[in-house]
Amino acid sequence: MENLSEQEQVRRQSLQAMRDMGIDPYPAAEYEVTGYSTDIKKGFVDRAEGEPEPEAKWFTGKQVRIAGRLMSKRIMGKASFIEIQDSKGRIQVYVSRDDIQEAVAEGEAAPLTVEQQMYNVVFKKLLDIGDFIGIEGFVFRTQMGEISVHAKKLTVLAKSLKPLPIVKYKDGVAYDGFNDPEQRYRQRYVDLVVNEGVKNTFLKRAAILRTMRQVFDEAGYTEVETPILQQIAGGASARPFITHHNSLDVDMYLRIATELYLKRLIVGGFEGVYEIGRNFRNEGMDRNHNPEFTCMELYVQYKDYNWMMSFTEQLLEKIALAVNGSTKVQIGDHEVDFKAPYRRLPILDAIKEKTGLDLASMDEDAIRAEAKKLGVEDTEHMGKGKLIDEIFGETCEGTFIQPTFITDYPVEMSPLTKLHRSKPGLTERFELMVNGKELANAYSELNDPIDQYNRFVEQMKLADKGDDEAMVIDHDFMRALEYGMPPTSGIGIGIDRLAMFMTGQPTIQEVLLFPTMKPEVN
Repeated sequence: MENLSEQEQVRRQSLQAMRDMGIDPYPAAEYEVTGYSTDIKKGFVDRAEGEPEPEAKWFTGKQVRIAGRLMSKRIMGKASFIEIQDSKGRIQVYVSRDDIQEAVAEGEAAPLTVEQQMYNVVFKKLLDIGDFIGIEGFVFRTQMGEISVHAKKLTVLAKSLKPLPIVKYKDGVAYDGFNDPEQRYRQRYVDLVVNEGVKNTFLKRAAILRTMRQVFDEAGYTEVETPILQQIAGGASARPFITHHNSLDVDMYLRIATELYLKRLIVGGFEGVYEIGRNFRNEGMDRNHNPEFTCMELYVQYKDYNWMMSFTEQLLEKIALAVNGSTKVQIGDHEVDFKAPYRRLPILDAIKEKTGLDLASMDEDAIRAEAKKLGVEDTEHMGKGKLIDEIFGETCEGTFIQPTFITDYPVEMSPLTKLHRSKPGLTERFELMVNGKELANAYSELNDPIDQYNRFVEQMKLADKGDDEAMVIDHDFMRALEYGMPPTSGIGIGIDRLAMFMTGQPTIQEVLLFPTMKPEVN
């Protein structure tokens, strides 16, 4: 409470003045809202005095109760105009001195009437920008043509003790804005209030998840929850976060993927299961990565990766339509069309198409030499699959703007994937590339327990060579496979990146309400 600014001191004085008048600045009672700003303005119909009420919900003289945050105020003699921002938008409120009376003399014992309270908080300027208020009155159109609410009663709902940044707009340009990215992400609550469009990004993110769940539920698949604390960090190649369980006295990991637990449920007899939840990877932060992120994983029995490609492109087309009303989305300088079908291209063909290198005919040493020529660093601990993956990332990944399925990855880089039915040394796996980035990863799931165990052993050899992202053997998962898992296809989709694409945002921080930040220095 020390080192208060002048504005903060004034607000606390106003707070005390309200309390001295018998006005509770933080009332506990429910405040019933009967209308919202954008609904009122969108559905308003003019009605002359004496005319019958129209069928429209909102018309001249219609009684309403609104509530929201005070965003601007102008006192003009006997009139005051204030602007309220509710959960949907903004609307103007008109307060007239003719409707109210000045408070009784200071020290008078009689309690203030509703009108006297309204006079004090409005015309004695006890209301500040950012305060939450409730307005009861009627809807009308001002002489300037603006649909507004004529206030007959004002209720203070919550006093704001810190001043909001005042962002002014002219010709679509924001001035005096709350624009510093670090400040915006740390104080997202302020960012949402003062910066136009920020809230809409997160409403679209919610629509993405809602549509995704609807598609899965209509297909008959079951949403489940699996452990976040795990004794083995499995299901992906990544460095985990480590924590300690005091009661069991064992180290545990925050999950890096949900895959192995979801496949246990397929073993248990579910037709299809999906989970939308947080994963955690102890890796760097940049414009495209956050240490904790949201991922959707889906597993469906008796399907393969060909079916999953078709299902995925239909899913993304529906999401684009639900979120933006079109399959075409503007992402930076590119217009990306999510309308199905998408191109399907094997990874070795993609590398050959972009670079001319025929890696299919090369052994590991030759591929390592090509990787070094391309500037791939620290190649000595990499196996053949990892080298191919790095070459693809270095030369190809960023070139696929329109949705493209990159398929048929080498077995070394796909330890949980079924071997390709007709291409030796390759697997039935795809990654979906959009706007130069990976959006989804999917397989025909490996269900041969002997083959799976041998793959885990090969991963352990990579770990011995220094690959700190190599998988370890999950013996309980192996036991589950030995009970038998039917042919299954699975996919993981990064929700944060999908939200970036569907909202046209340039960084992952713009689609995370509270991205990971360095500790704040006080």
